[in-house]
Amino acid sequence: MKPICIIAARGGSKGIPRKNIRLLCNKPLIAYSIENALKSKLFSHVIVSTDDVEIAKISKKYGAEIPFMRPKNLAKDTTAMVEVLIHAVRKLNSLGYYFDIFVNRDCTVPFLRNSDIASSIKLLKKNKCNAVYGVYLQHFNPYFNMIEIDSNDYVKFSKKIKIKPTRRQDAPKVYQLNGLFVYDTKQFMKYKNQYPPKGMMFEIPSETGLMIDTELEFRTAEIMIKDKLI
Repeated sequence: MKPICIIAARGGSKGIPRKNIRLLCNKPLIAYSIENALKSKLFSHVIVSTDDVEIAKISKKYGAEIPFMRPKNLAKDTTAMVEVLIHAVRKLNSLGYYFDIFVNRDCTVPFLRNSDIASSIKLLKKNKCNAVYGVYLQHFNPYFNMIEIDSNDYVKFSKKIKIKPTRRQDAPKVYQLNGLFVYDTKQFMKYKNQYPPKGMMFEIPSETGLMIDTELEFRTAEIMIKDKLI
């Protein structure tokens, strides 16, 4: 039984309005995730969960399935991704879609490599864990160069250790969660948590993990495509 790919894309993005279908080098942003997922041959179905008619229409054009429309109450700024995924799994099961594993692929991360998705699925199966998260090594580090405001409005380092490193390279490694989540369906529905226990990470290259949430990141993605950096 092949996994299913679920791509969540609501219509009310705030950072960049209509971001999910904004043209990135003459193609809607969401099209990159849909086409790559289909090209991978890893999935029995590539599903888009959306509340937006235009997003649904564009997603279908690029080959995704829209077997249901997401309710508006699950497309708010305050809606947690776990609620969207629980709804999608339940709805798909009710429509006759059955799958032991599903991949939640973020449509704002267009450059994810199919080889990394395949390896993440293999890691989940091999270790029989509940979830695998795509991550990349983060150079911003809470042990070294990230600060917070304390109760007196003074700055403090986010995390303290006995001996403060003098170089970032000497600080404990930290990783950035990205737009790739692989789940054991049964365990996900048992815990109903985006980060269930027994989760493992799979490290991906930082450049393929670019997540587009700002205009700067959108422009960066355009440069990467035009200059063939990806």
